[in-house]
Amino acid sequence: MNFNYNRRHTVSVNVGGIAMGSEWPIRVQSMTNTSTDDVESSAAQCQRIAYAGADYVRLTAQGVKQANSIGEISQVLRAQGCDVPLIADIHFNPQAALAAAAVCEGVRINPGNFVDPARTFKQLEYTQEEYEAELARIHEALLPFIAVCREHHTAVRLGVNHGSLSDRIMSRYGNTAAGMVESVMEFLRVFVEEDFLDVVISMKASNVVVMVEAVRRLVDAMDREDMHFPLHLGVTEAGFGEDGRVKSAVGIGALLAQGLGDTIRVSLSEEPELEVPVARKLVDYISQRQGHPDIAGEYCPGYDPLCPERRVTTAVDNRIGGSCQPVVIASYRPDELKDVALQPDLYYSANGHIDGMHRFLVPLDAWHGERNAYPLLTLGEWDRCPDTASMRFLQLPASTPANRLEFLRGREDTVLVITPVGMNIPGEQQALIHALEAAGINCPVILRNNYSDSSNEWLQVKAGADMGAVLLNGRADGIWLEAPNCHNCADVVRYAFAILQAARQRITKTEFISCPGCGRTMFDLQTTVQRVQQATAHLTHLKIGVMGCIVNGPGEMADADYGYVGAAAGRISLYKGKQCIEMNIPEEEAIDRLVDLIKQHGDWREP
Repeated sequence: MNFNYNRRHTVSVNVGGIAMGSEWPIRVQSMTNTSTDDVESSAAQCQRIAYAGADYVRLTAQGVKQANSIGEISQVLRAQGCDVPLIADIHFNPQAALAAAAVCEGVRINPGNFVDPARTFKQLEYTQEEYEAELARIHEALLPFIAVCREHHTAVRLGVNHGSLSDRIMSRYGNTAAGMVESVMEFLRVFVEEDFLDVVISMKASNVVVMVEAVRRLVDAMDREDMHFPLHLGVTEAGFGEDGRVKSAVGIGALLAQGLGDTIRVSLSEEPELEVPVARKLVDYISQRQGHPDIAGEYCPGYDPLCPERRVTTAVDNRIGGSCQPVVIASYRPDELKDVALQPDLYYSANGHIDGMHRFLVPLDAWHGERNAYPLLTLGEWDRCPDTASMRFLQLPASTPANRLEFLRGREDTVLVITPVGMNIPGEQQALIHALEAAGINCPVILRNNYSDSSNEWLQVKAGADMGAVLLNGRADGIWLEAPNCHNCADVVRYAFAILQAARQRITKTEFISCPGCGRTMFDLQTTVQRVQQATAHLTHLKIGVMGCIVNGPGEMADADYGYVGAAAGRISLYKGKQCIEMNIPEEEAIDRLVDLIKQHGDWREP
């Protein structure tokens, strides 16, 4: 059935004695942000990452020298009794990949720049014959690499980044999820033809919607060619703090929920060992669904599971559903949230106490026809609700049979509030929503999820994964997040808005696209991200990228309006979209110059 949790079947891939694939637990990994040439510091950080619970550690190798340094780091770790497998991260340099394959347990190469030159955003033209010649060139270029990996039993990750598709792929597919899929499939076909199968694949983007679509399309493409390789999941440049955690939970969680993913990394602009507990929470939370009670149901007719569109619903009171942006409901009094910048659209008052300045939901028995209050009722209370209500909210357990709801067909005054009953929350909520749509019931839907956690990080992970999965599939018109044990009600409301933003359903603040940092980073990433946020966090209409280096920076920022990119030690380049506007300016001037650049293009607004 479509809504049950089951891991996708894959082959097993051995990475330094720790195998991954559907027969194994979902593995967790992170990446160092030290200079790879600093063997002592890198070894120490690898050890901290491993002790935090990571199964693998990745290090950047810009050249052969850094690849050899990873070999030295490995020797230090092994001498200290740390056997964590090391994976070299390669961009642009096949010789570095060859060197790394001889000393590492795994090597990541990027199909966007392993053979093709650095991306220039130029539109190229190819005849079919020229394009096939390019594919033959890729085949020949990969043969030496495959031979070294085979000799040393080195696993390979084919890692595609949305921001580093080659100009050749861009010329035929554009900057799309389909282009990401074809970029990796070109390489994957060579590995299959050469019978080298220790391959893992990743499809990463800073845009969660693109990342999820790319992974789903990749699985579909592999299935059609009878390929079953494991998947590495991650939202690249997810950012800092709660935003990075929520964004990762939404994207990675949506895919894990449908059984996709065999290893994950939560990419945060923080110390790498802090990524590991977040990833572990996400894996543990989703994995506990294995063997849950069966959820019966099928997709509604016309639903596209690869690239879902928002469900067509009635716009109730011109406020909820239809083309309206998804709403946020909060179970708090307005005075409890008076200092919160983002106010919920409706407040729930269990005792019926309301004021004249805000809109409320109240239990049916506490509703007295007030114009700014709306009744919340159960199915058993339906016949008691007066027709004078301009908008009513009907709360339903996700296990409610759709055939009991046929009386809702054609109603234009009812919003459905769906609450979970079991451990597979997004599965059961989506099963009911699909059944409603198949039955021609077009009432908008609010997800009401209640979590008992007192830990903010657990709440971010669980709510992001559950609600994000349903939102990314276009099945909800609002969310109602409850966390009675959370110490700060403002946090709960903020997380609800962050989930909507991560799913690209409702933009309410500046979106920062910031990389997690690695040995290529040219400045103090964490401090810089915070300084850029302080200067621009009020520009809610903009996306701003903060990237440590030029390898993925300009590409991953193609989705951003402005970019701050490390060009060299102490030097920064500033971008407007894909175009570099100022090059190699002193770091101490860069944030002021970024603000000036935003002002020059008319995008600045005073706080």
